[in-house]
Amino acid sequence: MSAEPHATLPPVRLPSDAELARDALVAPLFARAVRLARWAGPDTRVDIGGELVAAQLTEAAAALGFDAADEEGPVLASQAWRVAVDTGLVDVTEPEDDGEEESGTALPGEDLALVPAGAPGEVLGLWLAALDTVLADAAVPDLDGLVDALDAGGEIDFDQLDWNPRREADFLDGVLANLYLLTVTERGASDRPVPLPVLAASMVIPQDMSEPTDAVLEQVSDAMMRLDDQFRQLEPIGLVEFRPVDEALMAEADDEELAAGSVAGAADDEDVSRYGMVRLTPLGLYGIRARMLEAGVVAPAVGELADKGADALLDAVSDYPEGAAQAEIEQWLTGRELPAAVAELLAAARGADEGGPLRRLRCQQALAPAGPEAEPAVRAVLDDPELGGLARVWLSERGVADVPAPDGAMVFWLTVDTIAAQLAADGETVELPLLMESLTAHHAGFFDQVWRVEHPATAYVLEAMGRLHPDRKAAKEARKAAFKARSRQS
Repeated sequence: MSAEPHATLPPVRLPSDAELARDALVAPLFARAVRLARWAGPDTRVDIGGELVAAQLTEAAAALGFDAADEEGPVLASQAWRVAVDTGLVDVTEPEDDGEEESGTALPGEDLALVPAGAPGEVLGLWLAALDTVLADAAVPDLDGLVDALDAGGEIDFDQLDWNPRREADFLDGVLANLYLLTVTERGASDRPVPLPVLAASMVIPQDMSEPTDAVLEQVSDAMMRLDDQFRQLEPIGLVEFRPVDEALMAEADDEELAAGSVAGAADDEDVSRYGMVRLTPLGLYGIRARMLEAGVVAPAVGELADKGADALLDAVSDYPEGAAQAEIEQWLTGRELPAAVAELLAAARGADEGGPLRRLRCQQALAPAGPEAEPAVRAVLDDPELGGLARVWLSERGVADVPAPDGAMVFWLTVDTIAAQLAADGETVELPLLMESLTAHHAGFFDQVWRVEHPATAYVLEAMGRLHPDRKAAKEARKAAFKARSRQS
């Protein structure tokens, strides 16, 4: 799958391998491939390339339960057979080139035994091989004009056909990568289908284009029609759930009207279901992630850090959206002795590096659901200059008695650390100015003292407060304090 190497995506939440394997086995196309593999025998004949001879397609369709009058049966049988061959569910012996043998033979392959008896990972490996075949087929356009595109030597003239195989495969990879990102991004609803126009526009309309031109709208329309055909092919393998473009809608509008209407409908949050809707299934998320990992993309999954140390956990979840970070932390805590786990988390949260504030925020998040068992480990860091404020907050929130009051230096340090963590986690959100106002409102002369705080992010935080603090006078004082902090650091 084409992707930028070393890019990091938000973590995905996946069912267990056993659940995914069950989904794979009931995917219609994969299930048909298994049935044909079991049907294959000594009398099965194949052409060059392992395709069933024409006379046997009807028999294969019948084996799949299609009536002889069903014109779609042989087509679906041919697709399922190709998957069976490519995945190793069927072993074929092709006819010799010398012409002595008119056809080759096919028998059930060794990998067929993995279907009833293999481990979930082995079943998923077969399904991934089937997915590769289906994706390759989906990247091939409608070849009605193939005969006209043959040159004098019988080779395909791709220029005349206007089809570049690599370009088509990259386009589909890009669409699926965008769909994956929309699904795993926390602000997107993973169980909500994505309108087809949104995907088409993501591949065609430049990000800096405020108003699409007619030419661009026509490209969006072409992309929608291409995706409509491709997702119809991808649904039977269990990759997506798909609602095709309404055929009546296509008859009502020309290309430009279709694209303009779909883009406008998506922007106005109108009912765009007639323009097509698509959603990656859990199995689809698994499959696209597997392809991304193979391409060198960092595509984490929730639960992967369960056997890692607290330092690796906090470093990783620092880059996660809040919900995914919480889910990963909960899985990490499961099965661990809580007092020891809390002590390990607190130790990993220390550090004066740039990532320290966000590690401490995630550590605080991890400790939030902890009960009385965690108290001894938390009390042990009350005098720690980096963790003492966090410990006091945790103990106070639980109504614990005799919590020592923090001194002024700790209060200012914790304020800087908290704002630095929020900036690292979410950037300059609309809620951040309110947090700044709340943290500074109860400290007279706050900006006269905070610039002296021995925290690596002091100047950075004060500069942000100078931009964002809702009180103009306080914002001005923050900018002056930031200048002093920078000068002090220099």
